[in-house]
Amino acid sequence: MVQVFLYAVNAVVPILLLVLLGVVLRKLHFADDTFFKTANKLVFRVFLPVLLFCNIYEIDSLQDVNWNAVAYIAAAILALYAIGVLCARLFVPDRLQKGPIIQCIYRSNSAILGIPLAEALGGTQAVAFTAVATAVTVLMFNTLAVICLSHYADEQKPPLRQTLLRTITNPLIIGVMLGVAAVGVRMLLPKNAAGEAVFQFSRDCPFFFTALTTAAKAATPLALVVLGARFDFSAVHALRKQITLGVVMRLVFAPLFAIGGAVLLSKTGILPFTKVEYPALVGIFASPVAVSSAVMVSEIGGDDQLAAQLVVWTSVCSVLTIFLTVFLMRYFSIL
Repeated sequence: MVQVFLYAVNAVVPILLLVLLGVVLRKLHFADDTFFKTANKLVFRVFLPVLLFCNIYEIDSLQDVNWNAVAYIAAAILALYAIGVLCARLFVPDRLQKGPIIQCIYRSNSAILGIPLAEALGGTQAVAFTAVATAVTVLMFNTLAVICLSHYADEQKPPLRQTLLRTITNPLIIGVMLGVAAVGVRMLLPKNAAGEAVFQFSRDCPFFFTALTTAAKAATPLALVVLGARFDFSAVHALRKQITLGVVMRLVFAPLFAIGGAVLLSKTGILPFTKVEYPALVGIFASPVAVSSAVMVSEIGGDDQLAAQLVVWTSVCSVLTIFLTVFLMRYFSIL
């Protein structure tokens, strides 16, 4: 259990240190707000889409995947989204704060923490399943984010056509769809004697693929530094109720609802889960809210300060909640 706690610490503390770097740079007047706003756009429109493309393209095979478990994950995300909408309507009177709260409830940092967490808990087989599940969750997370943020960004409900246009043209959605298309094309291509596609970016265009992966590596650290630079500690007191709601729903309710539901279905024999799928559930439902959620709020609309606070505080508290989640799952021989 000490190893699990240390893993949670090692996974989350680097995120907090990069946020702190942004805070320090802002305090030292390293750059003005215009610079950080421009950097935020660079992350949202270039680096994050490339990161999502690379994450999805890394999927090796779709064979032997437990698609029933993937369908359950998708259904759980939709359920959490619906619960998030209900919570926002009942407990969040400010329209601009509704989108960030909804995102916090259903959207996790699975694209960054999910795969390494699954590897630590379940090994290579768990990683393979998590990679496929992540491709689905990334598409769902970003599509639902555009919909809810577009809906609450304006005083009036935007027309359906406008919402669809924002969704289709969103850079993160484009990155995901290009990744899915690339994987699809690779699967359709003829295979060579080694059983590999006759053409692969990573093998046949290494200069192009290396450039993409290098750009992808810049996405998360730059996003975290910008987040820290725009973080306002004085806003914590004014937003404490919203922060508490988001943290509890993201780190306590979401894993209890999604992982607990999977355990119940598995125990009753309705939908069996194994130690291959459970690590993915931990990575997807027990991790803090995605860093990109704050970036999207800044770009599309909403209370970006609340979104930043939720990223920071769910990340801080997840060190303890991830440990407790894994401890309980191992205690009851689920993992």
